[in-house]
Amino acid sequence: MDRLVDISILMLEGTQVTLEIFFVTLLLALPLGLFAALGRLSSWKPLSLLMEFYIWLMRGTPLMLQLLFVYFALPMVGIRLPDIGAALLAFTLNYAAYFAEIFRAGIQSIPKGQYEAAETLGLTYAQTMRRIIMPQVFRIVLPPVSNETINLVKDTSLIYILAMNDLLRVARTIVQREFDMTPFVIAAVFYLVMTFVLTWGFKELEAYYGKYDR
Repeated sequence: MDRLVDISILMLEGTQVTLEIFFVTLLLALPLGLFAALGRLSSWKPLSLLMEFYIWLMRGTPLMLQLLFVYFALPMVGIRLPDIGAALLAFTLNYAAYFAEIFRAGIQSIPKGQYEAAETLGLTYAQTMRRIIMPQVFRIVLPPVSNETINLVKDTSLIYILAMNDLLRVARTIVQREFDMTPFVIAAVFYLVMTFVLTWGFKELEAYYGKYDR
């Protein structure tokens, strides 16, 4: 039992790195994804094409490749980032692209008649989006955002390739040192707990906002 406690304490240190990557990525990627979605839907063609290319690029290449590019390629052109900065940049750009497509689909699901009604009432585009469209979009996109958020928890394990001491790397280090698979089991439990908390939280949000659709 004491050994399990010791291993768990060591792995909690790695969990802090994992959670830092997760929360900061989510905090940055959600608003960036929303702006990218609005840019994708913009009537200004250059902006729309730029956002379309960005989304295609980020979704069409593996996150691991993007991590390696940011970490190894950027220093070749004089851009040097700390390990965690490189990881956050890659994760944020990648997940913002996925969130952008989710938001775009949510925005386009709103009937055009609502925009026309808002314009008749004298509301500006910004007021229409803020007061009428986005509250509805938020309820619509909750399930897919929930799925991507849970994927983000698991994808944080990819920072292992940058030699950062996240949860998975700490577990592997202990396994290699002690020839015992117990740390992998504990790591799995940690990931399951994190995904359980997220799943529960999003279900509560869906239930809360779902009552307004009745």
